[in-house]
Amino acid sequence: MRQIWGKSDTILFIFAGAAAEFALSKAVDWLYFTNRLPSDPLGRLFSTVSYARKIVFSEKESAYRAIDTMAAIHAGVEAKRGQSIPD
Repeated sequence: MRQIWGKSDTILFIFAGAAAEFALSKAVDWLYFTNRLPSDPLGRLFSTVSYARKIVFSEKESAYRAIDTMAAIHAGVEAKRGQSIPD
């Protein structure tokens, strides 16, 4: 995994594809609930990349902590929104 995700070109390609899919998917409406995405799209991109780096390039326990942090943030959004975030 690190061999693939360790290349910046691969990461940029994946994020570019995700951004293109994002524009077509109504399932991402939850990202607008907090208004953080429209108010700071570049900040959100760098935040996402930061979490991805922590998960991919950290030791196992640090990666699990990053995943747990993301899950807690998402659980808070789900609770406030009253709906689950789609898979």
